[in-house]
Formats: sequence, C-alpha cells, structure tokens
Amino acid sequence: MTPELSFFKDLLAQHNFEITDTKVSLIEQFAEENKEELDLLNTQITLLVDTFKLRNRVKDINDQWMAFPNATVGKSYENHIDIKVLGWHDIVYTNVYGLENTGLTYNNETEVISGMPENAGDFNITFEYRLKGENEKSALNQKKLNFIVNPNPRSLWKDIPSDTQDSFWKEDNIHEQQNLGDRTFIVASKRGRSHANVGSFRDDDYAYNYMVETGWTVICVADGAGSAPLARQGSRIACEAIINYFETVFTSDHLDEFGKTLEKHSIEKQNEESTDETSKSISTFVLENLSNAARFAHDRISEFATKMEKPIKDFHSTLIFTLVKKYEFGNAILTFGVGDCPIGLLNNGASQIKLMNWLDVGEFGGGTRFITMPEIFESTKYNTRFAFTLKEDFDYLMLMTDGIYDPKFIVEANLEKIEKWQEFLADLKGNNEEGIAVSFDPEDNTMSEKLSLWMDFWSPGNHDDRTLAILF
Repeated sequence: MTPELSFFKDLLAQHNFEITDTKVSLIEQFAEENKEELDLLNTQITLLVDTFKLRNRVKDINDQWMAFPNATVGKSYENHIDIKVLGWHDIVYTNVYGLENTGLTYNNETEVISGMPENAGDFNITFEYRLKGENEKSALNQKKLNFIVNPNPRSLWKDIPSDTQDSFWKEDNIHEQQNLGDRTFIVASKRGRSHANVGSFRDDDYAYNYMVETGWTVICVADGAGSAPLARQGSRIACEAIINYFETVFTSDHLDEFGKTLEKHSIEKQNEESTDETSKSISTFVLENLSNAARFAHDRISEFATKMEKPIKDFHSTLIFTLVKKYEFGNAILTFGVGDCPIGLLNNGASQIKLMNWLDVGEFGGGTRFITMPEIFESTKYNTRFAFTLKEDFDYLMLMTDGIYDPKFIVEANLEKIEKWQEFLADLKGNNEEGIAVSFDPEDNTMSEKLSLWMDFWSPGNHDDRTLAILF
C-alpha cells in the first residue's frame, strides 16, 4: 500500500466513511489521481502537529518550577543549570538574559552562571532556550524568572567612630608587633560590630612588657562587660595595674630564690625524683605573687571608682594574664584568669594543647565573673584560678577574649581538643574564606596588621570586641 493510499484511507475513516470491498478500487484510483495533493496535505498536517507539539513542550517547560539559588553581594557565586536533571533533554541551546546589572555572567557552553555579585536586589531575568526540531533562525523561547541578590550582611553594619573627646576614649582598633626576649609577640584588639554600629567604645584591652633586668615577659588581656557603662576603663586599669605591679615587684632579688627552685624542680623531674617540696614552693610563689597582682588590679579599679563616685560594677571586666621566662632548663609559664577568656599553650609542633585556665561558664549558668567582684577573692575555688607549667619549649601561647573564643571554638569543651586548636591555627594561617594569612615569620613586620584584618571574619551572631595576643 502506497503512503498516499494509507493516508487517504485514514482520512476517510476519520470522516466516518465506510470502506467496503466495492469501494476499494475507487479509493485506490482516486488516491493515485490525487497523489501530489494527498502528499502535500499529509506533509502540512504532520508539520502542523509537530508545531503544536513544540508549542506544548514550551508551555510545559515554562510551567515547570525553576529557581536559581540566591546570591550575595561580594560573595563568589556559581550555579550550574543542569537541564538534564530538570528533564529538558530536548533543549539544544540556552542563554540567560538580564544579568547585566548583577555582576554575573552566563556561559552557554558550560551552562553556568558565575561571578562576583555587585548589586543587591530582585532582578527579572530570562532563561532563553531552543528545542530540538526548531528552526535555528527562529526566536528563542523565554522563561521568566526572579533572581535575588542579597546585600552583604557586613554592609548593613555601620562603622561610626567613637567619641575621641570622651574622657575614657581608646582607639577603636589597634595592633602591635614586638620582639619580647627571644620570642615574637603579636596582638590585635578590634572594636566589635555591635559597638561600631552605634558609635560606642571598644571595651577590650591588653598590655604587655618584657622586663629586661629579669627576662620575664608579662602579657594581660581584659574584656570589659558590655552591660557596664565604664567597662572600657575598667579593662584598661586592670591591664595597666598588672604591668605596673610586676614591673615593681619582679626584681632580680625577689626572683632569685624562685629561679633556683625551678631549676631544682626541673632536675628532680629529669631524675624521676620526688618533686613534692619544689612543687609546693612553686605553688606558694605563684599563688602569692599572682594573687597579689590580681588584688592590686581590683584595688586600682575600686579606688578609681570611688574617686569618680561611681559603683565598681560600672567598671566590670574580666582579666587574664601570664608570665613567661625562658631558663636553660625550660620555659616557666604562670597564669591567672577570671572570666570567660581562655589561655591556650600549644606545643610539640602544635600537636598538644594545654588550657592554662578554666572559664567562668557553666557553674554560674553562663554568668561571667569579673576582677571587679570582691567575692572572687573569698571563693573556695580562688586558688584554682592560678596555673603553672614548665615546658622545655612551646610553639604558641595565646590569650583571647570571648569575641574570638565564641565564634571559633563555640563551646568550652572544644578548648580541650587539639584538633580544634589546629583548625584555629590553620584559620589564622590563611585557611579562611577571605584568604587572610598571618605568616608567623619573625621577619615579617606585617603580622599584626594581618591579624587585625583577619579579625574582620564574619560569624552570624558574634559581633563582640575581639582581642587576640600570641607569643611564639
């Protein structure tokens, strides 16, 4: 049966014409005589049906849900439009129109939208495509989409300078780098976004000194309570008081006997002898001297508060400090802490961590203790605020406020985990979203500046002052 006869018979059947044996020869003759017309009609009908199928396919695609993930200004963006996953196997060409004002571009070979978003807003964009079977010169089909570029969260925060005329003004951001004995010291203290947003002051503070006569280094960090109106002054007084105290008290004469005890203690440990006597002497020395220093800081704040006719609670501040000296037999490290600021000692190629203080969290339901609270000196746990260790060597001694600890360690338990400190160290060395790296190279005089830049890291909900002091 010829194609035109088959088509004609189907056409007659569709019009309810009964094909009987007596009609067969007539139908065949008619089909032969009108072969060209039937071929043309068949082609036109086929074309019409195919055109409808394409139009129906376009409608199906345009009705199908499709959305691009939101972008964020200043954050690298990449989105692959996987047409196979969407079930659009019959699409042979794609394009995206309307990205001109976003900072993004579309590569129709890789089917990827990428770039660095520049402007926030809701953008009306068009996904253009051609289906298999459509004329290459025909207009592209269009699917309208809404594309959202969110503003960078950082851009929503203001950076209002603090009042330089205020009696207790301090720099909003500060960083320093010094050689302390045979070690390098870097520190940065940065006003938190929550303070910058309203033009208030940095409450954190720090101080340090290398006492040439004795070879001892003292470093202290303090975090003024955000709820205390003069906390910025409380933290400053506390740090200054610690430095003044040890500059006055830690003389060669005062330390001579302690140095001998440390040496004897070291020899006893090496010989696996009893260290009970030397350990007791060391503990007594640490407790007496560091306790007196902590009390001295408290008293200086109290005296200042009285002079200003203000309650001491207006000056609430945490306080941590450490004293370090390198002897021929090892490094003596003494610490004190009140509040929620940790002191971490990394050694053995940063494979071991020793937390040199406990934090005032948990037991007090999250309530931090302050050096301004007289009751801390009467507590039965007061003696546990002091620590001592003698290490042959160490890699890093770090003191930080909760503006660093909260976002980077999250919970107190993580401070005991070496892997968390290794992650933290890797973060400092450049394994972070911004790629900012502190080299920890004593010859690099940009380290403290890089540390300050690193402190701009973004952490949702963590916008407090940030201070980090590192001796290495």
